[in-house]
Amino acid sequence: MAPRRKQPRVIGHAVRVRHLIAVDAQNVMTRLATRHEEMVKLFSRHRDRRAMLEPITTWFSSIAFADLAQLPPVEQRAINAFYESIGELKWYLEFTEDMPGQVQLTLGQHLRRLESHYSRFVLSIGVPEAGGAPVVEAQVIRKGPSRRSR
Repeated sequence: MAPRRKQPRVIGHAVRVRHLIAVDAQNVMTRLATRHEEMVKLFSRHRDRRAMLEPITTWFSSIAFADLAQLPPVEQRAINAFYESIGELKWYLEFTEDMPGQVQLTLGQHLRRLESHYSRFVLSIGVPEAGGAPVVEAQVIRKGPSRRSR
């Protein structure tokens, strides 16, 4: 007889949406943390805004309204505040006429605001799960006498 195959766990739609949004937000924050200085240097050297805009690219614009409606309002507000802050940064970087020195200062201000929104975002929906699935804490409760006591 063949061994039983492990059945995959069914994860709710809202959990999957929440996880993907958390992954996306974490990716954006990681890219900004590692590239923000280089973004301005490349803009200064080449006068090409692509180096400033690519790190803030998100999947969020492809998420359907019906998917977001699966989440509780408190999470929707935190997600909205975070992505609205990214939208403001994108607008600035795409259309600014500031010189690179001023871009550096303004980018720093936007990053501090974005980090504040991200902190609230993480408190609300959490960080991406390492395995992509919810963690369940359980306690073993014995019913009746154990086999050892017999």
